[in-house]
Amino acid sequence: MMIANDHELKVTKQRIEQFQHWLAQLRRTARSEEFGAVTSGYRLEIERMQAEVLEYLLRPVSAEHAHELQLA
Repeated sequence: MMIANDHELKVTKQRIEQFQHWLAQLRRTARSEEFGAVTSGYRLEIERMQAEVLEYLLRPVSAEHAHELQLA
């Protein structure tokens, strides 16, 4: 999935926060010998979403989109 607009950016950032919250909980509850296996999927998903956020933020705003932002 590629972030297409500011609403999707907001939702993706909220998802990143939720995944980070789950990781924080796992730090307290997961056994140390299983921690890496349990958290690796969360980490990969956070990294994927963070890359999408950066990709979106590093794209210039098109003239049409800039006009929409001014109207909002």
